[in-house]
Amino acid sequence: MDKYDIVIIGAGIIGLSIAFELKKRDSSLALAILEKESQVAQHSSGRNSGVLHAGFYYTADSLKARFTRDGNTEMTNYCLDRGIKINRCGKLVVATSVEEIQGLEELKRRADRNGVNLLWVDEREAAQIEPNIRTVEKALYSPTTSSVDPMEVCQKLKETLIQMRVDIFFNTPYTGYKNGLVMAGELKIKADYIINAAGLYADKIAHDFNFGKKYTIIPFKGVYLKYTKNKTDIRTNIYPVPNLANPFLGVHFTKTVDGNIKIGPTAIPAFWRENYLGMQNFNIGEFLLVAGYEMKLFITNSFNFRSLASNEMKKYNRRHFIQLAEKMVRHLDKDGFGDYLRPGIRAQLLNKESLELVQDFIIEGDNRTLHILNAVSPAFTCAFPFARFVIDKMIELKRN
Repeated sequence: MDKYDIVIIGAGIIGLSIAFELKKRDSSLALAILEKESQVAQHSSGRNSGVLHAGFYYTADSLKARFTRDGNTEMTNYCLDRGIKINRCGKLVVATSVEEIQGLEELKRRADRNGVNLLWVDEREAAQIEPNIRTVEKALYSPTTSSVDPMEVCQKLKETLIQMRVDIFFNTPYTGYKNGLVMAGELKIKADYIINAAGLYADKIAHDFNFGKKYTIIPFKGVYLKYTKNKTDIRTNIYPVPNLANPFLGVHFTKTVDGNIKIGPTAIPAFWRENYLGMQNFNIGEFLLVAGYEMKLFITNSFNFRSLASNEMKKYNRRHFIQLAEKMVRHLDKDGFGDYLRPGIRAQLLNKESLELVQDFIIEGDNRTLHILNAVSPAFTCAFPFARFVIDKMIELKRN
């Protein structure tokens, strides 16, 4: 039986970042990470867009606003300092109608309150940044938005943690907690403190410790389509004005770290937590639970779930999917798209009492365990400052 000061469940970007920050603070800590997959970042952390967001979508009183703003700078510097590829191509947010200009104005107000550099540009200036852009009257330009390869970042963190003498156990799924022991795979581990960063399964693990009882994860599937004709038709990330009532940013153009172009993602309600392709990873228990809550959301139409689900399901139609992106550019070869890329699942927390999506970070814990219930998008950008926040919260809880 092994014994550790702290055991982290989950080797996604959040678990890795927390371990990194813990070791920077105290190199003598005996620290272990438990991961059910054979490698780091096999779910949300390795399947996201790779965009380092600037932090202007979120209200100033949210944790996301602060962590995204600071995380953008920190993750950019981390990549530059360690030779990790980064494409500092920026982002344009465009209006496809006069009515959408009000949405741009709200984003600019949020950027100003959050201390984020976001610039007004007219149509001529926008065309200088992106000649293919189509916008009405003006657009917003984010010079600090970048693209990275999230797997490369997570692999670098893993290598660094191994050098820092962190034990990472792969193919070791958490199975339970009993008599002070964490059961994971064939291991039984004594942990003075447990940090649950299990992403899609964080709520289920939290329930074992009587935390997060009023929440459950509702999975949403994100799919991207690659533009294979060339790498030159789009220079920068291009986003629409989002519906700020929900946490999804709409179909947009992403300029990847290697210069490729993709459109997406969808936010299609999924029916089990790892519902990536077909019946892969089907779990009847998860299906019944998730489908039950999605039926409740459909009946009550909470946060306009019916229209959200309907609009997202339409995106399975390839032509419709492309047409949504086409509105933001002057020319695009509809036949220039190749295959769909590897899908991802957003682990979106639902408040079971109010039937509302939780749009900010949620953590709960005590002097023995801490549970990251909602590492909400853009958690990848937020990872470093959020890790410090989690550790500070752990220290506070251990004192009480």
